[in-house]
Amino acid sequence: MLSLGIDPGTASLGYGLVRELDDGSLACVHFDVIRTRAETPMPQRLKIIYDELAGLVERFRPDRAAVEELFFARNVTTAMSVAQARGVVLLALQNAGLPIAEYKPNAIKLAITGYGGADKSQMQEMVRLLLALERRPRPDDAADALAVAIADLHSYRLAGVDAV
Repeated sequence: MLSLGIDPGTASLGYGLVRELDDGSLACVHFDVIRTRAETPMPQRLKIIYDELAGLVERFRPDRAAVEELFFARNVTTAMSVAQARGVVLLALQNAGLPIAEYKPNAIKLAITGYGGADKSQMQEMVRLLLALERRPRPDDAADALAVAIADLHSYRLAGVDAV
């Protein structure tokens, strides 16, 4: 089973593809970010995100996808921008016919580290260990997206549900 994890954003949208192998181990297939420039008008930025994501789905043909839910306590402007990107992500995944799960940040942390309050460093190290990578994945948005994909595979396999 191949899961595409997404950490939404407009300037930098992280994505990671993780495959669960027959023996239950996990393998990193690919990860990176989709970047857009701040000076580019928002409608064009959203189109770039949509087109790039649709191309990734076509190239890698994941079995399912998972998207991190938003959590913003302070910056409303950033929250609105990320929410727009998240909407475009959901549309692209829906148009591709993929089953989509959505996960809260603390649920992802719990699935990866066993602790819902884990910090970024703990998360990145556990992602590295779970995927048997030589070093922590970078940039941070891509590492977060790999964590989303791992949480999705764990949830799907262990609980047989599509969301936490």
